[in-house]
Amino acid sequence: MAAAAAAATPTASTRLLRHSAPAPGHHQLRFSTRIDLRHRSAARLSPAPALLPDRVTPFNFDADGDDHPREECGVFGVIGDPDASSLCYLGLQKLQHRGEEGAGIAAAGVDGKLKSVTGLGLVGDVFRDPARLANLPGNAAIGHVRYSTAGAAAALRNVQPFLAVLAAYRFGQVAVAHNGNLVNYQALRNRLEAQGSIFNTSSDTEVILHLIATSLSRPLLSRICDACERLAGAYSLLFLTADKLFAVRDPLGFRPLVMGRRPNGAVVFASETCALDLIDAAYEREVAPGEVVVVDRRDMSVSSACLVPHRPRKSCVFEHIYFALPHSVVFGHAVHERRTAYGRALAEESPAPTADVVIPVPDSGFYAALGFAQASGLEFQQGLIRWHYSGRSFIQPSQAIRDLAVKLKLSPVRGVIEGKGVVVVDDSLVRGTTSSKIVRLLRDAGARARCTCASPARRRSSAHASTASTRPARASSFPTGWTSRA
Repeated sequence: MAAAAAAATPTASTRLLRHSAPAPGHHQLRFSTRIDLRHRSAARLSPAPALLPDRVTPFNFDADGDDHPREECGVFGVIGDPDASSLCYLGLQKLQHRGEEGAGIAAAGVDGKLKSVTGLGLVGDVFRDPARLANLPGNAAIGHVRYSTAGAAAALRNVQPFLAVLAAYRFGQVAVAHNGNLVNYQALRNRLEAQGSIFNTSSDTEVILHLIATSLSRPLLSRICDACERLAGAYSLLFLTADKLFAVRDPLGFRPLVMGRRPNGAVVFASETCALDLIDAAYEREVAPGEVVVVDRRDMSVSSACLVPHRPRKSCVFEHIYFALPHSVVFGHAVHERRTAYGRALAEESPAPTADVVIPVPDSGFYAALGFAQASGLEFQQGLIRWHYSGRSFIQPSQAIRDLAVKLKLSPVRGVIEGKGVVVVDDSLVRGTTSSKIVRLLRDAGARARCTCASPARRRSSAHASTASTRPARASSFPTGWTSRA
């Protein structure tokens, strides 16, 4: 526990210097498990697979027009528990909302060898066969759930954790799981390819492994720090080796990463605290922005290093608005309390004196609508029911079918809203693609609907978390019947 407390405050004195990448031929790289990454200096090379589109898009949207950004992934890791893989499986189940299109676990066995299992689909689908978990023995494991990036939904090779073998300096195997988006990914990739690196996935995470492999630093911690100092953008990372687990967070703290401890002393890392709660791990603290936490498997000692001096925190606002589960604590604040406060603020800024009832757009609008009802003294009801079995890949051959798909997902409860003045509260309005359909659904059910969103209007995109495909809707282009906080 004393070591954990000491790790709470990283010091700039442990900052590591950058090094230039070596010339082609300096390293031979050998990667396994879903990707086979080599350097052109290798004696015999297999042709590199055709690359999928390179642009990594952290805010994607459902094909059926769901008007919410899609978080790319969640990470979970545990070290010091004989049931590490099973705990990792449970933790990923709790983080399933952060990624539904692929999942994987890498574990370190008692023999020091790392094994991984990855697959497409939900966590329960990937590990439906009990033998897959049984094939991951050991007391340390990391896991990952992901949403697809542009053009990569069906690419098994993009599913993490990635497992690599660093031939140089006998570092052995390294597994990595990444939540975030590297904005200088393409520039780094171009430079590495020019130096002889061969890429086999369209994931920006692979760049990190190449940077580690080509670093001139000797200790693996120094290599990880050296690689991360070259990254720009958002990253919360877990690395697993035969004897250590590393947790890394970018200097801006853009994505969450927390640390906890189980009663038996096992150390746990997760994207959200809800995953800690599930496995009876007590929350200890956040991994600080710009910090590297190292847990040694041999004696469970915890140490810390600092990538760069502290910078002003720039955390993603959508974690509280939409991404995280309501019972998680993210960036030091309870998510449900933040969402309720957003709803109260909305009621103060945009009161509804003639309304009869407040209803949420399920599911993420629940607490904002509750806050609006509490602040305005109006009745709170569930007037829209979300159908959770419609899937995320609905084929849409025509506009008429797309409209029916919206009705499949959301159904009005006529007994709650018919003939009433209804305030409908959603958590956010990003593109406005389905908002007008919600208004029409409610009005067709006999409601006098006034629709609002609890978050302020998006004025611009974040360099760390959105692309041109997710340009925010301007307030002047909001669908008729919708308003937003100022």
